[in-house]
Amino acid sequence: MATKHEQIIQYIDQLPVGEKISVRQIAKALNVSEGTAYRAIKDAENQGYVSTIERVGTIRIERKKKENIEKLTFAEVVNIVDGQVLGGRAGLHKTLNKFVIGAMKLDAMMRYTGAGNLLIVGNRTKAHEYALNAGAAVLITGGFDTEEHVKKLADELQLPIISSSYDTFTVATMINRAIYDQLIKKEIVLVEDILTPLEQTVYLKTEDIASKWYKCNKETIHSRFPVVDKNMKVQGVVTSKDIVGYDKDTPIEKLMTKQPMTVGGKTSVASSAHMMVWEGIEMLPVVDDHNRLQGIISRQDVLKALQMIQRQPQVGETIDDIVTNQLVLTRGKTKGDDVFRCEVTPQMTNHLGTISYGVLTTIVTEAANRMLRGYKKGDLVVENITIYFIKPVQIDSILEIYPKLLEVGRKFGKVDVEVFNEGVLVGKAMMMCQLIDRQ
Repeated sequence: MATKHEQIIQYIDQLPVGEKISVRQIAKALNVSEGTAYRAIKDAENQGYVSTIERVGTIRIERKKKENIEKLTFAEVVNIVDGQVLGGRAGLHKTLNKFVIGAMKLDAMMRYTGAGNLLIVGNRTKAHEYALNAGAAVLITGGFDTEEHVKKLADELQLPIISSSYDTFTVATMINRAIYDQLIKKEIVLVEDILTPLEQTVYLKTEDIASKWYKCNKETIHSRFPVVDKNMKVQGVVTSKDIVGYDKDTPIEKLMTKQPMTVGGKTSVASSAHMMVWEGIEMLPVVDDHNRLQGIISRQDVLKALQMIQRQPQVGETIDDIVTNQLVLTRGKTKGDDVFRCEVTPQMTNHLGTISYGVLTTIVTEAANRMLRGYKKGDLVVENITIYFIKPVQIDSILEIYPKLLEVGRKFGKVDVEVFNEGVLVGKAMMMCQLIDRQ
């Protein structure tokens, strides 16, 4: 039987897109406390069922598919630009496909404005009206209002009119940045993308006995299983090491490892990989906010995902991408004589115009990563790094990075990295890395 929390989520999911909801309404409709209703609505917002807009309220929106994540809803635009909705609230759930800046004559502006667009314009009432009739929403900059008949038209057409106190350039920049951030997020693989779902997960219950483990082991050939209570909350993990030597009638609750490490669906695969390598874990239970089992991920799942990430181009370039793309390898005569060169661009500097600590960390980490790949095929997780700034490095400098392998084993590598500018030592780093074999 579904919990009250799950019943509220299911109720919200069945509401028509665009409907306004409130804590009081949900509490009354499902006969639950307002506290329970509030927590469920917040959870629904995290899952993308609803969006909360200041001075408007909480609205049921259409859940965006992952491949459509780079598109924003008008409700999200309101939040991004700190806007106020003047009309057309029923259309806040709709998605915009592009925005148009109205910095031209009316006729020319309308040639670029169509259905699904967002027209960003100042206090030009005719432009507001024309855009709505063309099927576009309107974002009025400078904190201006519009006329009442335009607001009524927006309500009729269910197309939002939003007012923001920011100027046109700032608003366009904020929206562009939000879309760009979404593009970067799109490429980040999360645990929820690779987990084995609950329906396919084999798990044990606290009241089970050791013989149940043997049965599951024979059926699945796996030796690690999460253990849950009657409410499906994870209480432990049981492995072959826990079982061996005990009678088959021994309760699982006495054998399991209690308070196991778990991950949430929104945890990145990279974080999970680090956790698994660091702790030597082969399987992690995936839980929701209430510690209820949602599925599992294995080390094999994580390795496959990491390999997939490396084969896919990044749609939205991060600072790390910009920095590492600057690194150019010059092959030495022997394997250990490789040199990396990198030009310091304005994006890599701090407010003083010298290379930032974070960028230098990225440069030495990437150089060490590339060198270690020449010795062992796989990925690495930085376990420990010590960096010394010896001299400041200014914009347009050309850096030469010399990574030197001090020691490499089956599971770790130790690297010394020296950074030179015009023959002068400007930075030094010592790194210890955990190595992840690609199986």
